[in-house]
Amino acid sequence: MSMNDPLGDMIARIRNGQMARKPVIDALYSKLHVSVCEVLKEEGFIRDYSVVDLEGNKKTLRVELKYTDGEGAIREIGRVSKPGRRTYTSVKDMPRFYNGLGVLVVSTPKGVLPDHKARAENVGGEILCQIF
Repeated sequence: MSMNDPLGDMIARIRNGQMARKPVIDALYSKLHVSVCEVLKEEGFIRDYSVVDLEGNKKTLRVELKYTDGEGAIREIGRVSKPGRRTYTSVKDMPRFYNGLGVLVVSTPKGVLPDHKARAENVGGEILCQIF
């Protein structure tokens, strides 16, 4: 079975794992997924992530979810730019998610960055997902 949106799959696994109160979820490995997990870790939405080597030269991404007082650190997570409809923005037109309380993950020429760092570096790009 082929998968059209691996990043959307990873986001759905994180959302479903947090609703089921799982401590750890596994997702497909890619450099983009590692970059998105790095942003989630820097912003405090996940505890940690690691790359696990499997047999046959394959890898998987293990994400440790974060909970505070029994509630998940991520209240809402969703994909913005989808394979059927890509969403690009300039730094001037970059929206604010939940009036700046939420975080947009943006793929820029300088790497995958949260929206506030993209504004500080004065770069736009593709809005991958939004987290609150």
